[in-house]
Amino acid sequence: MDSATILLIAVSLAMDAFAVSIAHGMTIQNRRAATGLVMAFSFGAFQAAMPVLGWLAGLTFIELIANFDHWLAFGLLAFIGGKMIYAARTPSKEEKETKLTAPVLLILSVATSIDALAVGLSFSLLRESITIPIIIIGVVAFLLSFAGFSFGNKLGKFFERKVQVIGGIVLIGIGIKILLEHLLT
Repeated sequence: MDSATILLIAVSLAMDAFAVSIAHGMTIQNRRAATGLVMAFSFGAFQAAMPVLGWLAGLTFIELIANFDHWLAFGLLAFIGGKMIYAARTPSKEEKETKLTAPVLLILSVATSIDALAVGLSFSLLRESITIPIIIIGVVAFLLSFAGFSFGNKLGKFFERKVQVIGGIVLIGIGIKILLEHLLT
């Protein structure tokens, strides 16, 4: 898989973390850089770890699904992308956080990285190496999360939803690209 595709996947996966970071940057009372760094580190670490878990799970049953793995990869990416677009278009009740606690951070880290688990599974189905992608995914998630937290009060709610839609569209596009590569070769 080429570097541009991996970077697009990383940016797309980081959109949930970026959006959550923006929201928390606007609502957490203590907006010190240390709080943003802790959130960004946690999101980056989980974004990097979850693809490894998905990749390992995929390796255990790769032979059973080898004939339709490209369809499965397409389906997973299209589902994730569609879910991101749906979440961005569906109004939700705003929760006002006053501080970032360890349990809240853990829940947010897992919730924003579930999509990365499916992407890791896709990498194993495509028999792609996971080492470089997880480094890129983790670093991109860290950087975008920190930027989102830092500028949350300036970027506002409007930008948050647009970013999720863009991320969803990119993931669906990557799924279509994978499917077409396998069908046309």
